[in-house]
Order: sequence, then C-alpha cells, then structure tokens
Amino acid sequence: MAVQDIKAFVPCKNYEVSKAFYEEIGFSLAYVTDDLTLCESGECALFLQRFYEPALANNFMLQICVDSIEQAYERCSRSQHKTNLKEVKQESWGKVFYVWGPSGELLHITELNEYIG
Repeated sequence: MAVQDIKAFVPCKNYEVSKAFYEEIGFSLAYVTDDLTLCESGECALFLQRFYEPALANNFMLQICVDSIEQAYERCSRSQHKTNLKEVKQESWGKVFYVWGPSGELLHITELNEYIG
C-alpha cells in the first residue's frame, strides 16, 4: 500500500464556530456536505465534521508545521474562537506554541529546525 495523503476528521462541538476558528487561523474552507467542511492551507488539509464526542475532542491533537512561528502566533492570538493559547517555547527540535480550538482540540503549532517528514 502506498499512502498518498492522510486527513484528520476534527470533531466540532459547534460546527459554525469551528469553521470560523479555522478560517481565522488561516485555513480556506470548502463545502463538502452539510456535515463536512474541507479546511486547506497550502498542500495540507483536514476535515471539520458535524460530530462531537467530548472524550474524543478533549484528547484530539494535531501538529501543524509552519514556516514562521511568529506569524502563526500573531494570527492565532487574534482568533475570537480559541479557548486557550500558550506562549512560544524553544525546544531542541524547534519552536512550538499550543492553541486550543473551540471544541477542546489541541493544536501544536510548530516550526521545526529541520522538517521531519
């Protein structure tokens, strides 16, 4: 099996609020169905789904690798729909900050020293 792509399905407590959040932090949104929205940035994408299970949402994490941690932090800090935001930290492998989306999902926004793909 040769994998060509992987997309996560992000649970949404409030579907409209989640769509607004992901658009605020830089994703473009494309309608798929009444219950599914494709969020794209560059060559990367994820799905927002009109589905919410608290245990899943509160344990759901994504690493989002960016080329400028400062620009990403500035954009995320302006979001009206984030639920929490931590400062940028320097790690041995790069820089990271954490932002929680409106459904409790945790995004690890990361600028790697070297891309680990």
